[in-house]
Amino acid sequence: MEDSVAARALDLLLFAAESLDVPRALVVESATYSLLQAGPEHQAWLAARPPRRAPVDEAEPVRVSRAGDELRLTLNRPHVRNAYNAAMREALLDGLAIAGADPDVRVVIDGAGANFCSGGDLDEFGTLADPASAHLLRVARSVGRAVHELRERVTFVVHGACVGAGTELPAFAGRVVARPDATFRLPEVAMGLVPGAGGTVSLPRRIGRERAGWLARSGEAIDARTALEWGLVDSVEDAMEEERQ
Repeated sequence: MEDSVAARALDLLLFAAESLDVPRALVVESATYSLLQAGPEHQAWLAARPPRRAPVDEAEPVRVSRAGDELRLTLNRPHVRNAYNAAMREALLDGLAIAGADPDVRVVIDGAGANFCSGGDLDEFGTLADPASAHLLRVARSVGRAVHELRERVTFVVHGACVGAGTELPAFAGRVVARPDATFRLPEVAMGLVPGAGGTVSLPRRIGRERAGWLARSGEAIDARTALEWGLVDSVEDAMEEERQ
């Protein structure tokens, strides 16, 4: 069966991004993602989607707490499995800016509820005015780049489903702790897209281009132990083990 346009674009993107530094590679990823947004595969996926849910006004998409030099940012949309939306993106950037202004601050990012993050909020797909504007916004407001710039001081603690952005963003951090129930999956190629939260940049730097490509092309999930063997996470710990450290 002939590869999809998205799969072929993914291969080209992974090859090109390998020779670029992180900021430049993120620009190339975003440009590719935006081109595919306007393509027939993604448009067909959008057309087959059920109607969007009515937006819910959420006061605290990321819960922020601080104890001494530790700043904890907790994804706080458990009713939608912590789906990653614009409000969550902006709240994460605000939190990371605190650490950017204070070199003594260490950041821990985790998630409320049964899952760390179910990926991009599907109700926001196709809502921006045009792909070019979406590209400019994605580059200017990149959580992946913000995590990368602070990576030695950022730890992600992930559990349950880590889908799309829930896999891509932690891979930028200096340390990723997975709970034993964590699973990791990249679904975007089946949506006519490539990973768009930085995954074509962060994952190859942790697990290599071939494994990153397999995750994105197949859409298959891997468990926490496989993620540890591959280097996608740095340890697998239950909550009690982490508390004892």
